[in-house]
Formats: sequence, structure tokens, C-alpha cells
Amino acid sequence: MSVLRILHVAGSPSSDFYRELSRNYAHSCLVATANPSRYEFLIAYITPDGLWRFPSSLSLEDIAVAKPLSLLEAIEFITAQNIDVMLPQMFCLPGMIEYRALFDLLKIPYIGNTPDLMALTAHKAKTKAIVAAAGVKVPSGEVLRKGDVPTITPPVVIKPANADNSLGVSLVKEVADYDAALKKAFEFASEVIVETFIEAGREVRCGAIVKDGELIGLPMEEYQIDPEVRPIRSYTDKFKIPIEGDLASTAKNYVPGWIVDVNDPITQKVQQEVKKCHLALGCRHYSLFDFRIDPQGQPWFLEAGLFCIFDHNAVVACTANKVGIPLDELFAIMINQALGKNMIFDKLSI
Repeated sequence: MSVLRILHVAGSPSSDFYRELSRNYAHSCLVATANPSRYEFLIAYITPDGLWRFPSSLSLEDIAVAKPLSLLEAIEFITAQNIDVMLPQMFCLPGMIEYRALFDLLKIPYIGNTPDLMALTAHKAKTKAIVAAAGVKVPSGEVLRKGDVPTITPPVVIKPANADNSLGVSLVKEVADYDAALKKAFEFASEVIVETFIEAGREVRCGAIVKDGELIGLPMEEYQIDPEVRPIRSYTDKFKIPIEGDLASTAKNYVPGWIVDVNDPITQKVQQEVKKCHLALGCRHYSLFDFRIDPQGQPWFLEAGLFCIFDHNAVVACTANKVGIPLDELFAIMINQALGKNMIFDKLSI
């Protein structure tokens, strides 16, 4: 079996936050999936100055000594490397969209969803509209721009339309609190979503993967919420500040998350909603979505997070492992998907 050359693209041209987030996640992936008999890993690392580096590792020391290159120089370097597959590990908007599109132009296949879909799902209101048309329940809401006045009676959740990781999100219980929450959200986006608050029952994340032409629903990961103390998940529930260490220490450190027993009655119901979302949006390879489950047991779509970090602690990987697909197999499945092997686009089974 020939060794595949896989390019991990990490960093961020947008901010130090996303650059460091990407570096930590990509490092965890490199360690977890290393298999010299099957893969040869190369690293591309982009910094907020827009320059590219190709370090031997993602340690700060190796990054510091790597020669900075312009985009043109980076393209010349990449095209000379005989890359088989690219793995995108960037989480800022340009990283999700523009850098994936670059590899489409270079005709280098990559794992994960296309730049047009990443652009679409980065806008929460547009994503909600599409999945709602497919029959998935979504909270009622409205999109505001600066100067607009909310028309929905609290309690509501206010969030930037295209920011991730709960940045700028607030729960508003009284009309008097609208102004402060809107100001906070507008710091992160020019459009803000105001949507009806779904009372605390449960909050889960659930994904799906494509394997041998079949769309497979994965177990759910549930997050601790409390109607009084923690009615919604916040930015600091998800990350340590500042970001440091590996994936396990960076994410999910403050609010416990656990995998729900597959025999839980809600699992199958949520998985069906996940599959509807996956197909309606036109996802490929894998997908991942957040749902709020109200006290009556009804799942409500919150947002898409179309990332798969190939690390034992990441959601898609750890939930796939629970159904007998260990990380090395999951990684191989996704590589085969990117290379066009075992794909059945026109007869995808759910």
C-alpha cells in the first residue's frame, strides 16, 4: 500500500484567536492520526499577516524558524509536493471558505464540506431557513441590522448571524435588556439573530458520516445545562481562556459533555433530524449539528458546525468510536470519501 501525502492546513489570516485555536486542534489531530506506514503529513500554517509557512511540526519553535512565503510562493511549493489529500483545519471565515476554494482551484481533493456550503452554514439564519424547509423544527426568529428594533417578546436568545463558539450570545429575559445584548452581538457581526428561547430540557450535538454510500447517524453528545444557573452554553463553557494545551484541555473543560446511551429514546428522533439537515444542506463526508430538546422531548435545530477534528476527544470521532468506528478507521473512511472512493452520490441511503 502506497503512503498518502496529506497536507494539514492550519492557522488563520484573520486573528490570533483563530490562529491559536487552529494550531491546537491541528496538533491534536497530527498526534492522534500519525501512521507513517500509511500517511506522510505535511503542514501549511497561515498567520494573520497572510503569509504561509510550512513547518516540520506545529510547535511554536518549528513555526518560528519556518520561512514565510507569499500566496504565490506557497502555491508553487504546494503544487510541487504531489499532495494526495488536504485536511482543512482552519475555523475562521476565510479559512472555511477562501482557503478551501483555493484547493478546488488547485484540483487537490480535501476532506469535509465545500466552501459554498461552509459559507452558507456560517450564516445561522440562512441555515435555519433551509433545514426548516426540509421539515426540521427551528425556533422562530428574525434577523436585525444596526438600528432595527426587535419585535419578538422575550425570553429570546440573541446571537451574531455568522460567529461561532457562542461569541456574542446572550439570553434576554426582559425588554430592558435588549440594547446591551444587541450591542454585544453586533461586536461580532453586522447581522444579528433574535430567536425565541427554547426552554431548557436538554442540549445535544449529533453528527452523521457517509460510509459505503450510507448516511449513518452517530450517537449524541449532551452538554450540561441548568434552567437557572446555565440556561444556555456560553463561550467560556467551551474554551479555556487563553487557549493553550491540546484539544482535551482547550475544549469542553468547564461544562461537562458526555455521550448519550444509544438506547435513549430521543437518540433515534434526533438522528432522523440530523439526516434531514445533512441532505437538505447538501453536506458531504460528514456533518454535525446542535439541537435543543424542549421539556416535551421535541428537538429544535440550533446551528450547524461542519467540522471534524480527527482527535479521540472530538465529537464526531468519539461518537463514531461508540458505534465501532475507531479513529483510524474514521480517518481512512474520510480520506476515501475525499478521493472519490466508495461514493454513491445519487443513491445515498438514510
